[in-house]
Amino acid sequence: MLDKDALDTLFREARSQNDWLDQDVSDTQINQIYELMKFGPTAANNCPARITFVKSIEAKEKLKPHLDEGNVDKSMSAPVVAIIGYDVEFYEKLPFLFPHMDARSWYAGNPEKIKSAGEMNATLQGAYFMLAARSVGLDCGPMSGFNNESLDEEFFPDGKTKSIFMCAIGHGDSSKIFPRSPRLSFDEACKII
Repeated sequence: MLDKDALDTLFREARSQNDWLDQDVSDTQINQIYELMKFGPTAANNCPARITFVKSIEAKEKLKPHLDEGNVDKSMSAPVVAIIGYDVEFYEKLPFLFPHMDARSWYAGNPEKIKSAGEMNATLQGAYFMLAARSVGLDCGPMSGFNNESLDEEFFPDGKTKSIFMCAIGHGDSSKIFPRSPRLSFDEACKII
């Protein structure tokens, strides 16, 4: 089992951040996040997540008009905002990713199944992304609250990537977060049968 400090970093002490310290996120850290998150499991190893790291001032200005008002400040002040989406043609990589079976045929020509599997598995990968970011010493500010359609037109004009959610990363200003909200107990959320 991981030690107490590691569990605190990943779960118990980790908080969603809305305000950021003026500290850079390096390209090395961004690469480290991906190199960790890519090992998280997905159905048939389909790995549909595609991540666009919005880091430059110019890219943030392109992002800004697509954000709901409540997400503008935290996105513009974050060192990086990751757009987590899925590749609508992820199944084309299955001969490489899942070579022992013809998994491509499960999806090809079935837009409903592509959308369902793409969204679900890329969302899983987005959760691995946040754990990986925390593992390399960064804080996360996951968010919906943006116009997916207009954002996709701006950042993915070829239509081959569909956004799901965004996650700001950096060093959060923990002096500006409110106390942790309650969670459901095991008995309220779970049962063993």
